[in-house]
Amino acid sequence: MKIWFKEWSDNHLIRDVVIEDEAEDTRTHKVFRALENACEQLDLSTPIWLEFTIQQFKRNGKARFTQDSFMEEIPFDFLEIHVIEED
Repeated sequence: MKIWFKEWSDNHLIRDVVIEDEAEDTRTHKVFRALENACEQLDLSTPIWLEFTIQQFKRNGKARFTQDSFMEEIPFDFLEIHVIEED
């Protein structure tokens, strides 16, 4: 599985990272692990999954974490998560 994480501000891509996880595990575990790894690489706190974010991710394979999902202030508009390759 490959997941692309992108920080956006004023409709511009600020930073991004792609996380690959080829472990034999559930999709959910891979997504959570990838989110933790991406946030560590981007030096961010791990956001919380709000109900809206979960539904968006289930529907489209991508979702946005806005300020509401973070405990700390973020210097960008949102973090987008996008599954670009499934196992």
